[in-house]
Amino acid sequence: MQTIILGDGHLGWAIAAAAGERGERTPVLGRPAGSRHDPTAFLGADLVVDATTAAAVLPNVSAALEAGVRRFVIATTGLTTRDVLDTELRAHGASAVVAPNLSVGVALFARLVETAADLFGAVEGYDPYLLEWHRRAKSDRPSGTALELSRRIVAHHPRLSTAADLETVSIRAGSSPGMHLVGFDADGETIELRLTARDRRAYAIGALAAADWLRQAPRSPGIHTFDPVVDELLARRVAAA
Repeated sequence: MQTIILGDGHLGWAIAAAAGERGERTPVLGRPAGSRHDPTAFLGADLVVDATTAAAVLPNVSAALEAGVRRFVIATTGLTTRDVLDTELRAHGASAVVAPNLSVGVALFARLVETAADLFGAVEGYDPYLLEWHRRAKSDRPSGTALELSRRIVAHHPRLSTAADLETVSIRAGSSPGMHLVGFDADGETIELRLTARDRRAYAIGALAAADWLRQAPRSPGIHTFDPVVDELLARRVAAA
């Protein structure tokens, strides 16, 4: 088994470091000289982790598919070509875990947010809101994680129809790796759920969990969310207990 990581930024190297702690050697490839990587760069690899940018995902996956890779973990934010990517994967019998955030903590946080939206949505007078803060260099706003949280809040809150109905604030300042806060405000009180990332290790561990999940059993072609990976981790811990 050989994993290749695309993207020599903070996340790519964090994933490589986490893999190294497990005794795995994972080459990290930076930006290609041309419009996409040469397919020969993927020869011998059975899985590719893409930690680049949304615009680079399709060319990267196309080159890797040409080289015979059939497992992918897509750890990029702001992906707008999801349907095209899904079609390309299915055409080659390939599978991918795709998520704007691969932290297990974020995945569980999102489930707490769904429950909170259910509860406070059933009571009049509690206004939901979402605030996210990332480093000044992060270009997309709201973040992919914030968009996913927004989608879940809207889906579980009876008084919200679209994401435009949810008060959402994005801050881009300093070097914060990421903070997301979901709140419900009423006349006499405010309830808040907050998740603060200290570094990218949590994302890296989640990316490796997704890679393990893809390798453990044949997965159906196309895109998979991170949720089944988290479900399997939870089931394994319950069984161990």
